[in-house]
Order: sequence, then structure tokens, then C-alpha cells
Amino acid sequence: MDERPERSEFDSVDPAPPSDENDIFSLKSTLCDESARMFLRMRALFSLRNIGGKDAVDALAAAFESDSALLKHEIAYVMGQMQDSAAVPHLIDRLADGDEDVMVRHEAAEALGAIGDRTALATLEEFVDDDAVVVAESCEVALDLLEYVSSKRLNYAD
Repeated sequence: MDERPERSEFDSVDPAPPSDENDIFSLKSTLCDESARMFLRMRALFSLRNIGGKDAVDALAAAFESDSALLKHEIAYVMGQMQDSAAVPHLIDRLADGDEDVMVRHEAAEALGAIGDRTALATLEEFVDDDAVVVAESCEVALDLLEYVSSKRLNYAD
């Protein structure tokens, strides 16, 4: 019998299965509840990712106020998976915040690359020489990925 976790529609094995809840407001409430167990917060996070759209992105972004760097890292990661341009301003804010945990800043940079929205280009270029090496390297990778994703979209449009 195979007991491995199911792969998500994003072709990843998530650290928690999505919740059965589909109400964005309720999921946001769970995600932002600092007293809730991390497992439940992660379930809400993956449910919001799966629902998608601007409202789900905004609900995810609300939890960037959390004290948990792990949660914020995971939020940035799923925003990259979603590839929704509505996430770009939120991710730029995380990357540009020098007081933010380096793990979150690094994941925000990579998510910006994965989204492929050229709006992020100037910000990624600004932080490619960041004092935090992991952030600088992530911006370098993100710039290449952004160009790659953008070129694929242009080729598809042709």
C-alpha cells in the first residue's frame, strides 16, 4: 500500500493537505491566526493557493504580517506557483524589506521570477547586489527565470 502524500495540481508535495474549506474569508482568518497550529495555517494556505485569483492572493498577502518566517516563506513560494501578477506588489514589498527574514526575501525573489511579470524587473535588478548573498543569488536566478518565462509567453503568443 502506497502511503505517500498526493501531489498537488501544482506538481508538488505540500507539507500539509489543503483544507476542505472553500470560503476565502474563513481561510484568511485561519491563516492569519497566530494562535492556530502551523499545520492548520498551512492547510489554509494551500487551499487559498488552489482557489486562486486576486482575492486569494490578497488573503495570502495578509499573512505576511505573521511572526513566522516559515509561514511567510511558504506564502511567497505558493504565490510563485500561482503565477498571478496580483502577487507581484506583495512580493516586491517582502523582497525590498531589509528587516524581513532572509529566507522570506529569497523566496519572494524566486517567486517574482516564476511569475514572469516584467513589473518586477527593476526591483530584482536593485537587489541583485544585496548584502545577503542568498538574496542576491536568488535575484540573479529570478532575473534569468523572469526572462525565460516572459520569452515562453511571447513565443506562445506568436
